Amino acid sequence: MFNIFKKRHTENTSSENKSKPTLRERLTKSREKIGDSLSSLLLGKKSIDDDLLEELETILISADIGLKTTDQVIESVRQKSSRKDLSDPSSLYNLVKEELLSIIVEDNEMSEINAKPFVILVVGVNGAGKTTSIGKLAKSFQQAGKTVMLAAADTYRAAAVEQLKVWGERNDVPVVAQSTGSDAASVIFDAYDSAKAKGIDILIADTAGRLHTQKNLMQELEKIDRVIKKQDPQAPHETMLVVDGTAGQNALNQAIDFNKLLNITGITITKLDGTAKGGVLFSISNELKLPIRFIGVGEGIDDLRVFNAKKFVDAIFN
Repeated sequence: MFNIFKKRHTENTSSENKSKPTLRERLTKSREKIGDSLSSLLLGKKSIDDDLLEELETILISADIGLKTTDQVIESVRQKSSRKDLSDPSSLYNLVKEELLSIIVEDNEMSEINAKPFVILVVGVNGAGKTTSIGKLAKSFQQAGKTVMLAAADTYRAAAVEQLKVWGERNDVPVVAQSTGSDAASVIFDAYDSAKAKGIDILIADTAGRLHTQKNLMQELEKIDRVIKKQDPQAPHETMLVVDGTAGQNALNQAIDFNKLLNITGITITKLDGTAKGGVLFSISNELKLPIRFIGVGEGIDDLRVFNAKKFVDAIFN
């Protein structure tokens, strides 16, 4: 499914309005923090020494790439420098770029699942941009020729249900909802039955924003998972975690905690256009070994973009 969407997305890109900001422009703050800082560091340097590597380490950590991932990059630089694989400091720029690209996980295995409806369960903390991402995702799948239904299972907040309904009306997508405080699993159960009966391709379910410390909400997620599996043992076919890119290392911590409790299969990182902390994408992908599915780079409905590792890295380093 994600392969199909990616192909169509690429085809549509060629006809985009030329005035639309490029990914490089959207990621200006992160590029200044990583690529531009590295260029400035290497300017005029004659050799790769401990002082240079220490400054490089500082740049990577300050860019929220994380200590573990930074150590991995620095160690690779040390090894290649000692083997004379690096001829001069200028070659260090490309090496760091290549190292960071190599640790990003790209995986579109979900395309092999042919379930109908294909169930995407969206989880994350309040404020991460779950509901907005769902609305944009629904539009993207529609543009890819798929029929979509939404399940408003964040029944703790009336505003969340209303927000999802607005997205449904905007995209002409049906939304299954119940009253505030209703059983979330029941909402998704009804939504699945409706989607099945109507031959809907994709069912996207919103859930209540929660932290791993909120036991009752985590139990609700477990119940949702059990209920969905009664209807389709393979569902949910995608459990997508949405994290806020502006949260930096807190986003990484959230991803680690959710992954301990749930079978997270993909990650969406939002709000990358307004932060210099885009480096957290590398540490999340590296430490969790999970694919980044989408990135949010603006307020527009088309600004939730299918993630492409090479394009992302090029936008930060070039």
